Amino acid sequence: MKPPGVRGRRLRQSAPLDLSACSRHQPPDQSYCHRLQHDMYFLTSNSRLNEQVVDKIILQLNRVYPQILTNAEAEKFRNPKASLHTRLSDLIKHLQKKGERHCQEFYRALQINAEQLYNDLPSRKILSPVFFLACFSIAAGFALVWYCCNSDSEFLQNTSMKTWFIDGP
Repeated sequence: MKPPGVRGRRLRQSAPLDLSACSRHQPPDQSYCHRLQHDMYFLTSNSRLNEQVVDKIILQLNRVYPQILTNAEAEKFRNPKASLHTRLSDLIKHLQKKGERHCQEFYRALQINAEQLYNDLPSRKILSPVFFLACFSIAAGFALVWYCCNSDSEFLQNTSMKTWFIDGP
């Protein structure tokens, strides 16, 4: 029975995914399990992956890496009676439960079979704070060198550092 004021189909609520099988040696943002959790909505949203690409990924995980997906698991995720969204969601959750290597192999299969989609993944677009800090440091360093090496700069004309650099200590 639906609560008052609720219309239409009720969506199945899924329990939070336990990512304990993911690597504890990597920061959460960089583990493949966490990246896959982050990319899940993007991958399962409207027509990002078609039936053929999902089948190719499943077959690659089954045939090339049979330890990743067994024959029975591959048949389950290739079942045409279930919707593509459901099969893909279940596959991703299954791989996340299995661990880091399984998620990594999913990304490898995705890159081989849908390279453009792989390059557009949200987890590949995120740049770390270290990247921004490095870029800022380089830009600040170039600005300082340019300012200090400019012969018209009052900074060098009014400082004793100029004579130290030119004449030595």
